[in-house]
Amino acid sequence: MRTAQIERNTFETKIAMQLNLDGKGIFDIDTGIGFFDHMLTHIAKHGFFDLTLRAKGDLHVDCHHTVEDVGIVLGKCLAMALGEKKGITRYGSCILPMEEALVLCAIDISGRPYLAFDASFQSERLGTMDTQMIEEFFRAVSLHSGLNLHIKVLAGKNDHHIAEAMFKAFAKALDSAVAYDSRVEGVLSTKGMLEGMVC
Repeated sequence: MRTAQIERNTFETKIAMQLNLDGKGIFDIDTGIGFFDHMLTHIAKHGFFDLTLRAKGDLHVDCHHTVEDVGIVLGKCLAMALGEKKGITRYGSCILPMEEALVLCAIDISGRPYLAFDASFQSERLGTMDTQMIEEFFRAVSLHSGLNLHIKVLAGKNDHHIAEAMFKAFAKALDSAVAYDSRVEGVLSTKGMLEGMVC
């Protein structure tokens, strides 16, 4: 099984995460930010990743450090669990509806991080999570896992629906990208290698 376990402690946050890419969507998540927990459960459930997460951050300041640092740790866990990336399909995409919202997510596990985030929110917060931090979360995941990640809102009015569609689409696209394909010998690249990330 492709698994990773990381603890990251700073003056701002203390985070412990366990990730299994070949799981069943089992999760046990507590960041102290209810809406963020709700979104992370969608990544686990709809991506069929087992995810255990404990995060304690300086929420008396705001949610910024906690959300971003969880993204960092998730990115590092993804890179660690994928290892040399042998045999994976590499690419994944999903266009996912959530009520009136419609979100596209496309992923290339290239080792070259890039985030294209085409979305805006009407609300400043969803629960106690700043909507600005959704982009920062995905940027941290992309940077620390080496994902080329595109997220684009195609339709939507309700911010909760838009955000939820993003996280679900990300989960489905990532599930496709990390899946094994028996036709792939080594890695799926004419270079014979995919760029690696240092965890």
